[in-house]
Amino acid sequence: MTIAISRRAAAVTPFLAMEIMERAKLLEAQGKHIIYLCLGEPDFPTPEPVVEACVDALRAGATSYTHSLGTLELRQELVAYYRRRYGVELTPERILVSSGTSPLMLLMFAALLEEGDEILLPDPSYACYPNFIRFAGGRPVYLLTRAEDGFQPRPEQVRQALTARTRGVMINSPSNPAGSTMPTAWLKELAALPVPLISDEIYHGLTYEGEERSALEFSSDAFVLGGFSKAYAMTGWRLGYLITPPSCVRALQSLHQNFFISANSFVQQAGITALRDETGAVARMRQAYDERRRYLVERLRQLGLKVAATPVGAFYVLADARHLSNDSLALAGEILEATGVALTPGIDFGPGAEGYLRFSYANSMENLREATARLESYFNQRNPQ
Repeated sequence: MTIAISRRAAAVTPFLAMEIMERAKLLEAQGKHIIYLCLGEPDFPTPEPVVEACVDALRAGATSYTHSLGTLELRQELVAYYRRRYGVELTPERILVSSGTSPLMLLMFAALLEEGDEILLPDPSYACYPNFIRFAGGRPVYLLTRAEDGFQPRPEQVRQALTARTRGVMINSPSNPAGSTMPTAWLKELAALPVPLISDEIYHGLTYEGEERSALEFSSDAFVLGGFSKAYAMTGWRLGYLITPPSCVRALQSLHQNFFISANSFVQQAGITALRDETGAVARMRQAYDERRRYLVERLRQLGLKVAATPVGAFYVLADARHLSNDSLALAGEILEATGVALTPGIDFGPGAEGYLRFSYANSMENLREATARLESYFNQRNPQ
């Protein structure tokens, strides 16, 4: 019997970073030594006080459902964090905590979009954004950006793209895949537009140069996504949050109650400890990433890959490899098979990144040196002088 798959499900495209990783795992199982520079997953362990807080919560019996918005204690800690970090005043009622930011994006777009409504987003940008938008019935409208701008959308470009069907503008700063931050003046302009600003701030805490500003500093009606996966090395803990305009809270809460109920209670307790970061673990991780960033950008340029704007946040470098191939998926696959270095093809992030490769430096300096040495040998053999 052939079972028909819905058009909505069939329209979801594969996540190529995962496809590369899964192929790399197969090669690794066959005995090939793989260096993983394809995924945005910190190579550091979760800080020990966070782990201890989780264990203590489990032993204390924190294993029940919580409030569907998240525990009041965690939401109050987030209020204090935003006041301390950004000078922004929030109320706990505006914060929805869930099992990572992915469920929250799905709920947010479901709440915002009718069939055919539009969300503007940069090209390139995080690979999963368009799939969330389409799954909710919307249409992603791509804004082709420039490498010299760190692939961040210019405000005048956004204004020109607005239509009667535009229901939001999606931005990501620091960004995946380019590691760039949006200039403060641009952020102010976008926050003043007559449509909601949706700001994915999951990489906040990992900025190495310049300012790190939240959209909430410039608009109380912005939707802000944040979480613990990246800066706190908590990817597997699955803990994120959405700060939403007051008028949208009830609809989002009802969706969350029905589809996800609540985030894990003991994980939320660990999140409180992470926000306090009394040991300075985040600062130490950020310092290590910065060292790796400086090394990798310079090394890639030595290898002939172009990086027009030096990344200043997250842990990614989006490098132009169009002199080698205009098919980034084929090139990434070729590099993986030949060298054992797993990279993400630029096409995963939109047509604007075709011919590019994304490097993650969430890996040790030793592995970065080995990976670039392998690439240098490969490039020399592939394109002998």
